Amino acid sequence: ATIANMSPEYGATCGIFPVDQVALDYLAFTGRSAERVALVEAYMKEQGLFHTADSPEATYSDTLELDLGTVQPSLAGPKRPQDRVLLGDVKGSFLGQLDELVAPGGGKQPQLPTVGNWESEGGVMVAEPEATDTGVRLAWNGHEFELRHGSVVIAAITSCTNTSNPYVMVAAGLLARNAVERGLKSQPWVKTSLAPGSKVVTDYLDEAGLTPFLEQLNFHLVGYGCTTCIGNSGPLPEPIRDAIHAGGLVACSVLSGNRNFEGRIGPDVRANYLASPPLVVAYALAGRIDIDLLNEPLGRGADGEPVFLKDLWPDEEEVDRVVRESLRSEMFTKGYDSVYDGDERWNGMEVPEGDTYAWDPESTYVKLPPFFTDLPRQPQPIQDLTGARVLALVGDSITTDHISPAGAIKRDSPAGEYLIENGVAPKDFNSYGSRRGNHEVMMRGTFANVRFRNQLVPSLEGGFTLFLPDEVPMTLFDAAERYREAGVPSVILAGKEYGTGSSRDWAAKGPALLGVRAVIARSYERIHRSNLIGMGILPLEFPPGESAESLGLTGHEVIAIGGLAEAVGGGLGEFEKGAEVAVTATAAEGGEISFQALVRLDTPQEARYYQHGGILQYVLRQLLD
Repeated sequence: ATIANMSPEYGATCGIFPVDQVALDYLAFTGRSAERVALVEAYMKEQGLFHTADSPEATYSDTLELDLGTVQPSLAGPKRPQDRVLLGDVKGSFLGQLDELVAPGGGKQPQLPTVGNWESEGGVMVAEPEATDTGVRLAWNGHEFELRHGSVVIAAITSCTNTSNPYVMVAAGLLARNAVERGLKSQPWVKTSLAPGSKVVTDYLDEAGLTPFLEQLNFHLVGYGCTTCIGNSGPLPEPIRDAIHAGGLVACSVLSGNRNFEGRIGPDVRANYLASPPLVVAYALAGRIDIDLLNEPLGRGADGEPVFLKDLWPDEEEVDRVVRESLRSEMFTKGYDSVYDGDERWNGMEVPEGDTYAWDPESTYVKLPPFFTDLPRQPQPIQDLTGARVLALVGDSITTDHISPAGAIKRDSPAGEYLIENGVAPKDFNSYGSRRGNHEVMMRGTFANVRFRNQLVPSLEGGFTLFLPDEVPMTLFDAAERYREAGVPSVILAGKEYGTGSSRDWAAKGPALLGVRAVIARSYERIHRSNLIGMGILPLEFPPGESAESLGLTGHEVIAIGGLAEAVGGGLGEFEKGAEVAVTATAAEGGEISFQALVRLDTPQEARYYQHGGILQYVLRQLLD
């Protein structure tokens, strides 16, 4: 399950593993009924999918071999889950990428706040921060320390997938026990948390007696489900946050989640690393990412002697023994027998009558989206795109996390301003994820990732663009609204791997609501390309070997796309994969750049979706037939 959950980054829809007796034992152990287990066994055997020692070897189109003896402990980061870094190479890798991680105009001598006594939940700032050659020194909550590039400020044991593996969770608990017994503590600037995906994790950690050791290192239970993985770790303590920004520091997070795209974990953290739960504990002890955990000590123990990771790491035999002794089948049945019953608050909710949803016009969480507003019974003929403006010009590896709204809603953002106008206090903003049923919030948060870089405004970071032809910098949402009011369509110019990531649906819905009609990229993540079509946005590719830069495009041009009707074929049987359209970019001074772009409608059905304006419109019209 852990490997399958990572499949989008290597191009697969899912990762499939054979069912065997161990899988059946797991189903029985975790509370599935004997009838259910017998059904799974019978079905898999009948389908030829059950694996035994004498099973015939499966035939694959391609195979690879992996010598498990060559597997080494690794992390992934600082920006993408597919960027594996060997544990011993993390320090050098971070330092080698430090320049590109620093904010535009950052990395200068810290300009420190003049206020010296901040009050915050974690304590009181007792001394003014002091700029040093390497960072920012401050005293907070009874501790004096220095924050610098590479300081780990978030260490989170989290993720519904990875925390469902009892072996890594027990290993984290044992490492915490060993650290406490040697006299080590988590560094005071590290915000720690424990958020497993299942209540059973709490049960077996308690049973094994490991919970107190995790808590002594400040890994307290904060809840179950999505937390740090999707930016719900909450704000950093105010003094820590202010010191990071004052010093222009590249602060880091280490989490046992499965995604670490830019801006996803937190707005104050620029480098994010995925690690196993025990390594999360280790980095909380070290407090910095620029450490070689294989050769440098995590700290000094109560006896004053250096303590290394190898001194704390539990052996496999102990981990296996503790799992067998502390994890019992009844923990699963007890925890999940009544999971669908709900408590008195859930069961006491008023349920409106009727067959359709009762939209509440006053709700700021769920609103009727405009996808079907004034929808004609038949789709309109496909027309060429003329007079379009470039809403964003971006580089390679723009992820769905850059595009789709996620994490906290900033007070001074378009989404925050909308909520305030509708009577929502900033303390009640909640997150984009919790308000994903309100298109007004989500479209205002599209492209608003704090790490989004639009080459139309290279000196700014975040959801900004240049409104053209006025050459006025503004939020991307405000510019899109102005274009929409003027009847001007917009396009996105992008590099390679446009749309990688996992926050997918609003990465297509948001741009569609902003008026984006086409994306011209060097290449696409395959699922995002399909989702763009599903929302009526045309995915086009630059000619092989070409890019916006090589063609001389600046993003200031007026874009026209001709020959669309012929290329798409109307979705009526005349579709031909690999069709091209003519793109013309006209500069303000009158010069033109023309090229042929590949239409990435790869199947007749995709062409039908595009002809209808998207999959939602297509399905509705099919239902009406």
